[in-house]
Amino acid sequence: MGTVKISAEEAKELVIQKLISAGLNGDDADKVAEVLVHADLRNVNSHGVLRTEHYMNRLKAGGINPEAKPVFKGTGPVTGIVDGKDGFGHVIGDIAMDHAIQMAQENGVGMVTAVNSSHCGALSYFVQKAADAKLIGIAMSHTDKIVVPFGGKSSFLGTNPIAYGVPSKLKKPFILDMATSNVAFGKILQAREEGKEIPEGWGVDENGRAVTDPNKVVSLSTFGGPKGYGLSVIVDVFSGLLAGAAFGPHINSMYGDLDKKRKLGHYFCAINPSFFTDRDVFLEQMDRMLEELQNAEPAPGFERVYVPGEIEQLHEERNRVEGITIAESVYEFLKSR
Repeated sequence: MGTVKISAEEAKELVIQKLISAGLNGDDADKVAEVLVHADLRNVNSHGVLRTEHYMNRLKAGGINPEAKPVFKGTGPVTGIVDGKDGFGHVIGDIAMDHAIQMAQENGVGMVTAVNSSHCGALSYFVQKAADAKLIGIAMSHTDKIVVPFGGKSSFLGTNPIAYGVPSKLKKPFILDMATSNVAFGKILQAREEGKEIPEGWGVDENGRAVTDPNKVVSLSTFGGPKGYGLSVIVDVFSGLLAGAAFGPHINSMYGDLDKKRKLGHYFCAINPSFFTDRDVFLEQMDRMLEELQNAEPAPGFERVYVPGEIEQLHEERNRVEGITIAESVYEFLKSR
């Protein structure tokens, strides 16, 4: 199957209608669609509208509560918890980050854990929100086991992504959003959908051997060997244990047991630079650092040096004008009645 290009607006509307048809209310469907399209605009298609069919299947099976009304409980001047009531993680994460931002604006820092949640989409969406408010944003989420620990044969950890957003004065914010696995499992799904091979090092088979056929992938590998492995454990501590949620092999599967609530945990943090240093100087220094990085002399074979998140931001600029590219099969599903 090939790919098609459609406008972000059309993609969002198609997703909203699909989710509503599966029983989700309009406001929550709008937020989920916004987060999914955000990912496609940045060419992170693994976290984009590709996910809609899975979400619908889980909704219909009872694995997500379409009537969820998440509840925030403040536990201190700069801390709080969101009980997601087993709803959509996109909505739950948005509420949690909003509260973290509010606390950071008032008290310098805001930290919120979320519990009884589900898959929340691309973490870049949430840290971007903090950066747009001229705050530093941090987000983490654990996931069900699909990654082998360094030196191990079988899955234990999730892809366990972590994201940072840092504002600047004139330039676009610094956005780092990365899985602690070499890639997110969604990229394996995308390769399967598009009938493409994957690079060696992305995934392993049931014997722990590296494979390039996405259909043979049983587990993923951490990036950077033991370093990525260590970070993955830390993400499970912050978004799992700190939230009172499960860890690693005890987390309900995303693609199995669709009728079970996933009970995921997330961690969101916002930091107000003005409580630590001069705000304008901080933002100007961020501009200077980003500028100097971009002007660094490139190595042979590279056009220039990009800062983390910059390529995705360039994709977003172009795709807002030209449209997003998705698998043809995904588009046909979104249009089907």
